[in-house]
Amino acid sequence: MKVTTGTARGRNLAAPQGLSTRPTSDMLKQALFNIIQFEVEGSTVLDLFAGSGQLGIEALSRGAKQAVFVDKSREAQEIIRQNLLHTGLQASAQVVAMEASSFLAGTKLQFDLAFLDPPYQQDILPSLLPVVAGKMSSFGVILCETEKGELLPETAGDFEKKKEYRYGKSQLTVYRKKDEPDQQPE
Repeated sequence: MKVTTGTARGRNLAAPQGLSTRPTSDMLKQALFNIIQFEVEGSTVLDLFAGSGQLGIEALSRGAKQAVFVDKSREAQEIIRQNLLHTGLQASAQVVAMEASSFLAGTKLQFDLAFLDPPYQQDILPSLLPVVAGKMSSFGVILCETEKGELLPETAGDFEKKKEYRYGKSQLTVYRKKDEPDQQPE
């Protein structure tokens, strides 16, 4: 697992051991960043269920202003901190040791990009998506990685499902404000 573009390009990232963390595939990560390529620079990023932190770190490497990494696992938090140190991106990052719902309930921050990659088969996103939507900027984008075939709600607060993509066993779902067009280049 490597950072693919930007200031930390080519740096290897560590991942927590075991089956509790499932790193995003290179193919899905590349597709995700192609979708939001013009929205990353200067953005404030939420990496929820961060695992290794690779999505938030990739965003920071590509010019995001700030990233908040949220994971309840102590091992994941330590790996994220090591990866941030290894990439030299720790000054723009905050690692939060907390359950996703507790973090969302207490944060006053507003995000431009939100990466949600919860454990598969736990039906976490339907209740969290409206809360995440309430923490997004007016041009925010929510990107959810789930198991292929998992059904997510059509709307979440002021956001609506704009597109779904399938990559191997995973699915990427993109939410934007209801009045915002899908920004992906054709």
